[in-house]
Amino acid sequence: MRNIRFGIIGYGFMGQTHAETIAKLEYAELAAVCDIDAAKRPAEQAVEFFDNANEFFAKGRFDTVIIAVPNHLHLEMVEKAAKSGKDIICEKPAAMNAEELQEMITLTQQAGVLFTVHHQRRLDQDFQTAKRVYEERAVGEVYVIKSSLYGFNGNMHDWHIYPHYGGGMLYDWGVHLIDQLLFMVPHKIQTVNARLRNVINANVDDYFNIQLTFENGLIAEIELGTYFLNDSERWFERHWFIGGNEGSCVIDGFQPEARLVRTSELLTNTPSKSTITHAGPTRSFGNPPPGRILTESVAIEQTAHSMFFDNFVKAKNKQAELLVKPAEMLRLMELVDLIRKSSEDAQSYPFDK
Repeated sequence: MRNIRFGIIGYGFMGQTHAETIAKLEYAELAAVCDIDAAKRPAEQAVEFFDNANEFFAKGRFDTVIIAVPNHLHLEMVEKAAKSGKDIICEKPAAMNAEELQEMITLTQQAGVLFTVHHQRRLDQDFQTAKRVYEERAVGEVYVIKSSLYGFNGNMHDWHIYPHYGGGMLYDWGVHLIDQLLFMVPHKIQTVNARLRNVINANVDDYFNIQLTFENGLIAEIELGTYFLNDSERWFERHWFIGGNEGSCVIDGFQPEARLVRTSELLTNTPSKSTITHAGPTRSFGNPPPGRILTESVAIEQTAHSMFFDNFVKAKNKQAELLVKPAEMLRLMELVDLIRKSSEDAQSYPFDK
């Protein structure tokens, strides 16, 4: 495969993270960087530096651009990149709304350039493990999936605290968590019910709870809080719960541990006497007898974020389809728009997509 010459516009945290990734790829090199802050000029002499976007796209000697500017500038930069004939990897969220994203898709199609969005968290090991459990029916017929992420610092940072820049957790982590579920479950969504809150941050959302009902009956819940506290071990990590009619799967951590939980037998008849617990008489919710709950470990998928670039280069060389397709991103942004409306109106809405 031929070498790819990357340019990066927006050399903050994500832009520099991309540069570090590119440095490790045998088939790619970083050719140019653009940022309005001259202090962010890379130390490498071979990397061209620009502080003006128009000059960057007109004079930069690169064939693929990574757009890592704040969210509200994505459309403008995609348009400049498309008109200059550059293939495009855009940071997420691709746009501020579905209407903007549709304009990006039209522009890139007309220009004949490759366009994708950096949803590298499709390659997270915890997600890939959850996806395999779901697809292999390891817990039987899945009826519920819960995806959650909790933090303790509360406050957001930099431009992420400004709504007009596209700040807030729905645009930050939210689009990743929603995208994972859409990529996992191959069914239409019937209804959406969501609530966003400003808990610590005055102007942008830092908590959300999103409930999706799919046409096959599956219920999915996504919850994130930046100030959602608990003293349980590994609480401030990624969490998955997948419930099926033959057991459950629990996956915890970005470097995940996963286990299947089953019962050795089910209640086959109604006992003549109820079990008395602190909660009162119960047949279903008392403490299980010894040996009733069985657990087994689950192998973790060995994926890495660099595989996103492996796929992109293959797609660029017409050897594979894009991992993240524009049409998938349009569905995601349409859903994000409806999630905001559901929260603002405090009601559920149909989606049917």
